Amino acid sequence: MSLPRPVSTARPTSALRPISTSRPDRHTLLALGGYAATRIIGLAVLALAAALTGKDGLHRLNGRWDSVWYRRIAEHGYGYEVTLPNGDLHADLAFFPLFPALERGLSTVLPIDAATAGLVVSWTAGLVAAWGIHRCGTLAFGPRAGVLLAVLWGVYPTAFVQSMAYTETLFTALAAWSLYAVLRGRWLLAGALCAAAGLTRPTAVALIAALGIAALVTLVRDRRLPPRAVAGVLLAPLGWLAYIVYVGVRQGSATAYFEVQAAWGNSIDGGVALARFIAGLPWPAALGLCAALALLGWLVALCVRQRQPLPLLVHTVGVVLVSLVGAAYFGSRPRLMMPAFGLLLPPAVALARLRTRTVVPVLAVLALASAGYGAFTLLGPGPP
Repeated sequence: MSLPRPVSTARPTSALRPISTSRPDRHTLLALGGYAATRIIGLAVLALAAALTGKDGLHRLNGRWDSVWYRRIAEHGYGYEVTLPNGDLHADLAFFPLFPALERGLSTVLPIDAATAGLVVSWTAGLVAAWGIHRCGTLAFGPRAGVLLAVLWGVYPTAFVQSMAYTETLFTALAAWSLYAVLRGRWLLAGALCAAAGLTRPTAVALIAALGIAALVTLVRDRRLPPRAVAGVLLAPLGWLAYIVYVGVRQGSATAYFEVQAAWGNSIDGGVALARFIAGLPWPAALGLCAALALLGWLVALCVRQRQPLPLLVHTVGVVLVSLVGAAYFGSRPRLMMPAFGLLLPPAVALARLRTRTVVPVLAVLALASAGYGAFTLLGPGPP
C-alpha cells in the first residue's frame, strides 16, 4: 500500500474540503494502518528492551504511575488519599472520571480486570483518535496531509503514552472528533464530544475555548448564531463543570478541585515553576531545553502562518499554554501537549510534498526513535 500522490499544499485552503464520512475510505485505512504500525513498533521495541533487561514491560503500561490511580478508582470509586513523607496529600479526586468509568464498565462485561480494560480503552481510543486527526488534516490540507498527520501523531516523542492505560488517547479522540464536527458545522455533536472530553482531562478548557471562539467569530461574521451552535457552545463545558462541582460538593468547598490539584503540585503559576526548573539545570541542559522551547514556539508560529482552521488553532495553542503555565512535574509536559496534534500539521504538509519513497524511510526512522525513547523512559525509574 502506498501513500496518496503528492498534491500542492503550498497555499492553505480558503475553504474546507468536502470529504465523505459514510465509511472509511482508502486514505482513512492507510492512516489507521500507518498509525497502528507505529504502535506495534513501539510495543515490539519495549518487549525487546524488557526482555534484555529482565523487566516487566506490560506492567509499565498498566500497572504504574497514573494508571494505578485510574484502576483504583475503577475498582473502588473515589475516596483514596495518600500522604507522602514530605507531608503532601495526594487524593484521587485529581483524576477525572470518564476513563476509570470505562475501565469499570469493560471489566464488568468482559472477563478482564480493570488494568487490562484500561489498555483496551487506551488502544481503541488511539485508533479512534488517529481517525479523527486524519479527518481534521484532510479537511484542511487534503488526504495526503491527513494520512501523514495521523502517522506523525503516532511517532510523537512521547507517543509511548498512547500505549499506556492513560487518558491521552481518549481525550485526543474526543477532541479531534469534536473539532472535526465543529468544522463541519455539526455544533451539537461538537458540544457533546467536548462535554465528554471535559470528563476526561482538565485540558478540556482548551477545547471549550476553541468552540466558544469559533462561535464568537461566526456570530461576528454572520451577525447571527444558529440555535444549534448556541446549544453546542452551552453544552461544551458541562462535563468539565460537572466534575468541578462534584468535587466541590464532596469536599464542601467551591475551590476544592483546585486545592486537590495544588496538593499534587499542579497549580497554575504562569510558568514560574518552568523558569525555576530551567534556571536550576546545568547550563548545557538549560540551553538545550531553551532550544526545545524555541522550537515549540516556532511550530506554533508556523501553525498560525499556515492559517489552520480557527478551532483547531485555538485548541492547539490552548493545550500548549495549559501545559506550560502549570507547576506540574516537568517530565510530564511533553505528554500533556500530545493532544495538540495541530503542532504536527506543518511537518505533515511539508512531508506531503515529498515522494512516497522519501517519506516512508523518514517515518520509519521517526517511529524507531520514538519507540527507543519510549522503551528507555518506561523501563526507567520516573513517571512519563
